[in-house]
Amino acid sequence: MNKRIDIHHVTRVEGHGNIVVEVKDGKMTECRFDVVEAPRFFEAMLRGRPYLEASHITSRICGICATGHATTSLRASEAALDVELSEQTKLLRKLVFHGEILDSHILHAYMLVAPDFLGVGSVIPLATSHRDVVLRALRMKKLSGDLCAAISGRHTHPIAMTVGGFTHFPTAAELTALRQRLIDSRADVDATVELFASLSWPKFERDTEYISLYKPDEYAFIDGEIKSSDGATIPADRYTEVTNEYLVQHSSAKLTRHKRGSYMVGALARFNNNYEQLHPRAKAAAQKLGMQPKITNPYYNTAAQVVEIVHCTEDAIRLIDELLSRGVKPEEPAPARPKKDARGVGVCEVPRGLLIHCYEIQEDGSLSGADCIIPTNQNVANLEADMRSLVPQILDKPVEAMQLDLEMLVRAYDPCISCSVHVLKLD
Repeated sequence: MNKRIDIHHVTRVEGHGNIVVEVKDGKMTECRFDVVEAPRFFEAMLRGRPYLEASHITSRICGICATGHATTSLRASEAALDVELSEQTKLLRKLVFHGEILDSHILHAYMLVAPDFLGVGSVIPLATSHRDVVLRALRMKKLSGDLCAAISGRHTHPIAMTVGGFTHFPTAAELTALRQRLIDSRADVDATVELFASLSWPKFERDTEYISLYKPDEYAFIDGEIKSSDGATIPADRYTEVTNEYLVQHSSAKLTRHKRGSYMVGALARFNNNYEQLHPRAKAAAQKLGMQPKITNPYYNTAAQVVEIVHCTEDAIRLIDELLSRGVKPEEPAPARPKKDARGVGVCEVPRGLLIHCYEIQEDGSLSGADCIIPTNQNVANLEADMRSLVPQILDKPVEAMQLDLEMLVRAYDPCISCSVHVLKLD
């Protein structure tokens, strides 16, 4: 039995990645996921720039995770400059972060993954075959985008977030209106759970190490310690002990490994590590989806995103209630304290997983060094390990069916391939 799969490029993912599989005489001789994007050099762009510009520059790494990059960048600068945030700033950042998580998860689950399960090639024919599904997704995305814009000035690439706080503040009327829209959206959220609970998920299991942020008192998206499902909890400023980046010939993104040959970040990792911190309605959604940690089927990363849609909707309502009860007041950003050779690490859980920014800031406020570690490049080695485990299990299928299984596996990881490319080794 000889088979070859050579997909250039995988569709319905952000960026360019290839699947290459070779089977000769019934044995797999080659199996890899090529990241073929050109390098981005964002770390180099930051060198010499004032720290106040860093979040605006790095938010351009991704148009989907712009708020996540901006927030992580701000936390790195604030850690380096000993900035103490007000409680209002913390609440507003958590709220806008939920808006981004919702926006990205809805995009991925409905427009990139659902077509595979519903038998169409993209969201365009899906709008005809399942019009109600697409309209629901658009309603939910509109709400999440409006939530981001109300807090950070616009939906994509936030302009109101700055080191130490915000330069724009939502009114009580805006927050009250958003709160009601979130409550009204519960019907769409519940319908989302019902839809994805009705799907027939591919049957594939492979245990791996799951890495995420962790806090004992909340489902962590901003700050926290780095937690491994294999038992370790590591302070964020020692992140290199976890990531251990390395290069391979077929990828322009660095790969990572911790205790095993690879690890997984993202919604499924968060679900496995932080299930107890989920909102009760999110736990109920997980039960409907047949999910209970530890889940080792990577296809269920999308199902974990659906659970997080429920959690973020409910927690956004809670945050708005707290903000309204406190009263949102304009305030100056918390002061920064530049010093010689300052170093700061920021960590957040963006939609695709653990994002790390590390900055070195000089006394004049300019950056002398930067390190950005993206979720997708942390997932590439684990995705390849999944592919190598999956291919022998599906060898009896026609090549077209094998291709679909492998493409669905890649899409399950929700890769943002362009974001992952930060360095290319040149000989």
